Amino acid sequence: MTSLPDLYTRAQSAAAYIRTLTPLVPAVGIILGSGLGSFASAVENPVTIPYATIPHFPQSTVEGHSGNLILGTIAGVPVAVMQGRVHAYEGYTMPEVTFPTRVLGLLGCKTLIVTNAAGGIKPTYKPGSLVAISDHINLTGTNAALGPNEPRFATNETSGYRFFDMTTAYPAALRAIAVEEAAKQGYILEEGVYLAVLGPSYETAAEIRAFRTLGADLVGMSTVHEVIIARHMGIPVLGLSLVTNPAAGVSNEVIHHEEVMDIGRQVESRFSALLTAIIPRL
Repeated sequence: MTSLPDLYTRAQSAAAYIRTLTPLVPAVGIILGSGLGSFASAVENPVTIPYATIPHFPQSTVEGHSGNLILGTIAGVPVAVMQGRVHAYEGYTMPEVTFPTRVLGLLGCKTLIVTNAAGGIKPTYKPGSLVAISDHINLTGTNAALGPNEPRFATNETSGYRFFDMTTAYPAALRAIAVEEAAKQGYILEEGVYLAVLGPSYETAAEIRAFRTLGADLVGMSTVHEVIIARHMGIPVLGLSLVTNPAAGVSNEVIHHEEVMDIGRQVESRFSALLTAIIPRL
């Protein structure tokens, strides 16, 4: 059986294919989480590329993740927008989960915005709240940088190393921009720590109590591995969570994926306005 090319070669192949469809070089990459895919409609002069047509690209299987890569501009800034992501709970390996992040870096993205739907552990977070991620806790039991190190993914002289620092994975300067723009639009954008679990089951009330003790404000099943890989490549990240429900035990309500989608639709205009204001400042 013929083996696949190495990860870097596969990512280069995917990026090369995308370049045949548009000459645009994106400065900002945006990964849209559950219920947030409608932001892609804000992209001007879009070129829409289904994931299924991109060599080696993983396919989204979860409702709310359309599975398109859209290149165009927002407020004059060239962007690459991922309309949905894949997750390890779908059966994908970590290199597959983070493959799109690698491709965004090879396409030229200098900044990455990652978004997600999250459960609110902090009691003051209400459904519909937007939160800037200040840090994360990885309790998925694995790490996207496992395996052979590939320094060719480095985007600058301080990246691409086997061991790399995660202290400033979410730079304060980027969060400050988001907080300022939210204030201009009339609301407070809080900051919080995002804790990632593997999923796909939602957490137990006992787990949420433990996560709160660890210092987590939000919980979800994505994002941290994309951030790890972006950090390996030397790409700064702005993380934004949409709180779609109180985490288990914070309220007595049963958690459903449908409410995740519903809350996303309710806040799509505010979410889009915030991103549109942030992007030119990155």
